[in-house]
Amino acid sequence: MKSYLLPSKKSASRIILLGIWLSVCTATGYSKPANVVLIMADDMGYECVGAYGGSSYETPHLDRLAEEGMRFDHCYSTPICTASRVQIMTGKYNIFNYTRFAHINREEKTFAHLLKERGYATCIAGKWQLGRDADAPQHFGFDTALLWQHTRGNFSNATQTDTRYENPRIERNGVPENYSDGEFGPDLMVKFIGEFIETHKDQPFLVYYPMLLPHSPFVPNPDSEDWNPDSPGAKKGTFTPEHFDDMIYYVDKMVGAITDQLEASGVLEDTYIIFTSDNGTLSTVTSKVNDQLVKGGKGRMTDAGTRVPMLVRGPKIDAGLRSSDLVDFTDVLPTLCAIADRDVPKKMESNGHVFLPQLRQKGERARDYVYCWYKIPDFMIKHFPGIENQSFARTQRYKLYRSGEFYDLQNDVREKRPLALRSERKPAIRAKEMLQTVINKYEARAAQ
Repeated sequence: MKSYLLPSKKSASRIILLGIWLSVCTATGYSKPANVVLIMADDMGYECVGAYGGSSYETPHLDRLAEEGMRFDHCYSTPICTASRVQIMTGKYNIFNYTRFAHINREEKTFAHLLKERGYATCIAGKWQLGRDADAPQHFGFDTALLWQHTRGNFSNATQTDTRYENPRIERNGVPENYSDGEFGPDLMVKFIGEFIETHKDQPFLVYYPMLLPHSPFVPNPDSEDWNPDSPGAKKGTFTPEHFDDMIYYVDKMVGAITDQLEASGVLEDTYIIFTSDNGTLSTVTSKVNDQLVKGGKGRMTDAGTRVPMLVRGPKIDAGLRSSDLVDFTDVLPTLCAIADRDVPKKMESNGHVFLPQLRQKGERARDYVYCWYKIPDFMIKHFPGIENQSFARTQRYKLYRSGEFYDLQNDVREKRPLALRSERKPAIRAKEMLQTVINKYEARAAQ
């Protein structure tokens, strides 16, 4: 298959290092671990994907991942972006290490650190939103980075236009780059990823792609009829869903482009592709799933804000699998370590569970509950009054908030009717007791 992206030239020093690495592997009988491509969309609930019954948008490449691998029906994030980014990278619930919006503590260790120690080449491209230190990506374990919202903010101060999509302002390894010839931010990120894959195809690699898409502003893309290559970017506060279907189309296209590059580089069958999203869709968007309308719930603790897609394709995963097991973002770090055949250091105190056995159909379900702690950023409190600091624990069916509100999600997914346990049966009572124990455990530990 023709490569979507042009490979970069290997430097002489990289070839020498690669030769040494291969020689050591041959001499020691070392088996090359699988590659990992972790893709995380921005503001895209499960309802946007055809494989989950979504019918509002066409997602053929995502649906193909589901057809060729496993679809998790119960994957949960936090309700908002930065919190999910910290959680997925560190394997810890936010109550233990999330301190403020757009920040990750520099003492944290990430999955990039752990795989790099295992001999992986590491790359990140997309949205950073974790601090403006120029060296931050490298500090957190990534060899190379092409990022938006790294050393600079969301908007151009001069025009108050968003800087991520048309003619973007981005940072390559901490060095600002401005584009003005009709470039589209997601294309630049995926081109960068493709070049990295081709360059490192002979050694294990990790690609982490926290997408720009489909976060607002919702704008035309280069395949849209009204694409404007001269646009300086959308005005601040453009949340209308007119072009949301264009955004989902381009999410899917970028996933297809990366998959094509893996195939062109000869490493598709040696690579785990994991697709998920940082939180639910923006509330201005309503989509259809199995003839039901789902309003986006970003920023809220409901299913619409925290239930996200997770599709996994890779070695030893049979086609067309579907799992009802619970998965949350703390599980990603230990699972990537399992793929890389290394242990998670005990001192990291990860809260995650390995879901690799589920992918290979060789294990019992990894967890009995999901826990979520959420502190809303100060600038968002006026939009979401009453949920400044919340937590919940849940099973597939039941959900308990720290406040005491208890729901049967099988019959009340929108959480309109709290259960009155006086009239409930023993399974609900036992679930509430177990979930209360979970909340007490984590919040007592965090208070120590």
